[in-house]
Amino acid sequence: MDTGKSGTILVVEDEKKISDIVELYLKREGFATKVVHTGEDAMRLLNEPFDLIILDLMLPDIQGEELCGTIRETSDAPIIMLTAKSGEEDRIKGLGIGADDYVVKPFSPRELVARVKAQLRRTRKTVKKVLSFNGGFLTMDTENHEVSKDGTPTILTPTEFRILMILAEKPGRVFSRLQLINMVQGYDFEGYDRTIDAHVKNLRQKIEEDQRNPGFVKTVYGIGYKFTGIPDED
Repeated sequence: MDTGKSGTILVVEDEKKISDIVELYLKREGFATKVVHTGEDAMRLLNEPFDLIILDLMLPDIQGEELCGTIRETSDAPIIMLTAKSGEEDRIKGLGIGADDYVVKPFSPRELVARVKAQLRRTRKTVKKVLSFNGGFLTMDTENHEVSKDGTPTILTPTEFRILMILAEKPGRVFSRLQLINMVQGYDFEGYDRTIDAHVKNLRQKIEEDQRNPGFVKTVYGIGYKFTGIPDED
């Protein structure tokens, strides 16, 4: 099989039975894979260009949350967390440190592959234009997925970038949390209203001067969010 045509996936999972199954299903779909079983081994590979990372939270040497934060310092590749923690607070915590999605164990390998494909489709969708707001204070290169705040590049996760792009392309329009769920992830599940809030909180930390009085992503209480930046003329 000609693997790699769909992208290269890093799988960080300490249970070999699980990693073998995940690798098998990914390869069936044409993905190239690299599998490691410890956080330390994963750290050695962070300079390699992976299209997506599947990360188990319960690693034997490094907490998955810590590794996720380290990855986010240098990479904007989508991260899907594998976790045995099914509580809402645990899931929100994982998304709050930079993950784009999570799958709770035990899981269907087919569902995981579907989540991988969905993340990659959204990441690769590009519109060839640059959006600029407030006299160039905030700019978005939607083709290269790059954002700058006051001339300084800032790294957004793929999910944060998608949320910002959806809002920024229609300034002033109010998007409900459910609309953002459907447009960003394509599916809904219990507790996701609050996870959208977690992503917006992270986004504000990166693009706003004053998070308590945001100038770009405003909360419309009881409904959702809207973008209030002023578009610059072309």
